[in-house]
Amino acid sequence: MPYSAEHKQQTRERVIECARMLFNRHGFDRVTIDMVMERAALTRGGFCNHFMSKEDLFAAAVDSFLMGRGARWRTEAGIYESTGPVLAERMVGAYLSDEHQSDLEGQCPLIALPSDFSRGCDEVKDADESLLTAMVNLFERSLSPTRDDAHETALTLAALCVGGMVLSRTLPDADMARAIRDAARTKADQLIGGSPAAAH
Repeated sequence: MPYSAEHKQQTRERVIECARMLFNRHGFDRVTIDMVMERAALTRGGFCNHFMSKEDLFAAAVDSFLMGRGARWRTEAGIYESTGPVLAERMVGAYLSDEHQSDLEGQCPLIALPSDFSRGCDEVKDADESLLTAMVNLFERSLSPTRDDAHETALTLAALCVGGMVLSRTLPDADMARAIRDAARTKADQLIGGSPAAAH
């Protein structure tokens, strides 16, 4: 008896989520299709029923973050319960937090996989850009009612969050890593508040 469309979709989503976690932890090159299918408790033969290639799966895994693990992360951080600049402040605080730093499998792909994105195929780069665009849009919407520079500020906030975390997670010195995140958070808070100090 053939599987239902719902079962096939659930299986695809399970493979994508397992792949997302493995890619986050190990990077694109060190993850094999066999590893993904084993983690999903499926045989390798079923892979071709859902994906054309490992690159296709990688792009799908990145795409899945925004409304999957990312949505759960935003809910846990209370981001959906806030509006205006408070939303931006909570987003920055959660993104640059110790918890996000230590959650290797749950981290935003923007900080977990930047080198893989730069070497990826067009579909992977498109998924990367879509994720960043969503982040920028979230910041911009939270600032736009009162700011003429909302878009530029949103871009800068995204750069501080992603860049601060990328640099932080490469360092063996936990104190220095935390200091980098704290500095990025301080500058971001200045930008959100429209402080003159943010321009210097």
